Amino acid sequence: MSAPQAYIVLGLGYGDEGKGLATDWLCRRLRPGLVVRFNGGAQAGHTVVTAEGKHHVFSSFGAGTLAGVPTLWSAHCPFAPGPALAELAALQQLGVAPQLLVDAACPVTTHYDVLYNRVLESRRGAGRHGSVGVGFGATLARHEAGPAARLTAGQLLKPGALPAALARIRAYYRARLATEAPEFAFDSVAHDTGDDRLLAAADTLAGQHRAGGPVRFGAGAAALATVAARGQAVVFEGAQGILLDMDAGEFPHVTRSHTTSRNALALVRAHLPGYTARIQYVTRAYHTRHGAGPLPGEAPLALRHYEHETNRPHPYQGCFRLAPLYLPSVRHALAADAPHAAGHARHLLITCLDQTPDQHVLCSENEVPGSAAPGQLPALLGVAFDSLQLAYGPTAATVRLG
Repeated sequence: MSAPQAYIVLGLGYGDEGKGLATDWLCRRLRPGLVVRFNGGAQAGHTVVTAEGKHHVFSSFGAGTLAGVPTLWSAHCPFAPGPALAELAALQQLGVAPQLLVDAACPVTTHYDVLYNRVLESRRGAGRHGSVGVGFGATLARHEAGPAARLTAGQLLKPGALPAALARIRAYYRARLATEAPEFAFDSVAHDTGDDRLLAAADTLAGQHRAGGPVRFGAGAAALATVAARGQAVVFEGAQGILLDMDAGEFPHVTRSHTTSRNALALVRAHLPGYTARIQYVTRAYHTRHGAGPLPGEAPLALRHYEHETNRPHPYQGCFRLAPLYLPSVRHALAADAPHAAGHARHLLITCLDQTPDQHVLCSENEVPGSAAPGQLPALLGVAFDSLQLAYGPTAATVRLG
């Protein structure tokens, strides 16, 4: 009898590689017990389109939701109550019945984190880092500052303690902005209104938890143990790309997160004994970047079938940027993950091949545009992947072996 499998979905770029498609495809193949988000937060935007025409961009729920797979929001991921409830409503309007288990130890993103994030990113001007402006990195930094400034998902179930916690977080950011952005009038902001919204969201979430509703809170370890006892597969859904990794990316244009397989493999080792981990790398047939930072060979590309693209101009990230797939950057991403992925099977999915001329990979070795047949990409990268998959459209039904 073969060992149960844990697939880890990772992007080899700056994000937007097709991790949502990869996760949905794996879920329809494997019928796993869980999709686990192991990095990033509500700044993710993972698009899933079904063969029946359903379309959703996942941020606070796993991209296996349309395939009927529950999500575990692990303690590595900040949880944003308001955005999660908004996404829940959108999924329910699609006729979907999602299930989300939030680890009680997750840091909670508040309106104060969002405000701080946006104030700092705006004042950087031409030197912006490329933040999405939803408070992800600020949340993690606040939690690292000490117990007084922390707020965890489990505390959302204790409404009596929340006002005092929010008051401490308000004081924390008042002090930080007084030093880092002294021109900003912190006390002119309607903070009480933001507090009321978060308290209302917490009350709604607590009610769902007590009623066994679509969003519940608990121990991620227990959820993984249940799946392991059943021998079910698990899909770990990465957010953002390896080229944005806090250690491997080009500072300061990075995320405050490990976007390699590091976190996922730690969860497998701790909670899924006997599982075989497999790495599912994903890249588009060209490079993209949404936000400030390097993009070698950046240039307009002649793309088609672009109607499902969900990336639009953004007040903090700017316009969606394009370039041929820069092979040295992809090799760098693979090398950054290699210390973690050593000994595990590695697979490669190339997405968006329907968008490129002749369904080729648009690529370059030295920023001179070129192209190659998809099957040539592993050799160009110098990697013998265990399998190659090619996606010729936005749905899992378009994926086939290379």
